[in-house]
Amino acid sequence: MVKDFFVKNMVCDRCIKVLRDEMEENNIHLLEIELGRLRLEIEDETEKLKELLEKNGFSLIDSKGEMLVEQVKVELVKVLQKLPLELEKNLSDYLASKLGSEYSKISKVFSFTEGMTIEKYFIKLKIEKIKELIQDKEYNFTEMGQLLNYSNIHHLSRQFKSETGMSLSDYKSGQINFRTSLDRII
Repeated sequence: MVKDFFVKNMVCDRCIKVLRDEMEENNIHLLEIELGRLRLEIEDETEKLKELLEKNGFSLIDSKGEMLVEQVKVELVKVLQKLPLELEKNLSDYLASKLGSEYSKISKVFSFTEGMTIEKYFIKLKIEKIKELIQDKEYNFTEMGQLLNYSNIHHLSRQFKSETGMSLSDYKSGQINFRTSLDRII
């Protein structure tokens, strides 16, 4: 029987690789995999799947609310994978169209479930992306701000300091990896 499973904390290409390898190693027939979702040909192996996911830091999503929250997270991570950040619409319209639901509902479920707004979560993701860009040493701060669609460097600097407690320069000169993995945000 072909069945879709929605997976929490699956936020990057390495997550996909880990799960693809685990499915193969455990003889679970994987038909399709993408961030946050597995399509399997599976019979009565759901418990085996749950154990395998938990062993690797993932979990199955079983409620509609959690599923919606995870879809929001996955969409926001996807948006930040391709720079420069190019949202043709504002974030609320983008998510409403991607998830096929009214933004007010999406926002309410997200805030209730996660204890923060979607906008605050997206800022946290953008700050983690800035940390990644600083470590890559390919761009200056102004270019980083432009890549992530900040109106100016001062806005980026204030937001970075507010989220991390450090200035951009202090973070860069510290040369310490204070990054938070994307599945640990919130």
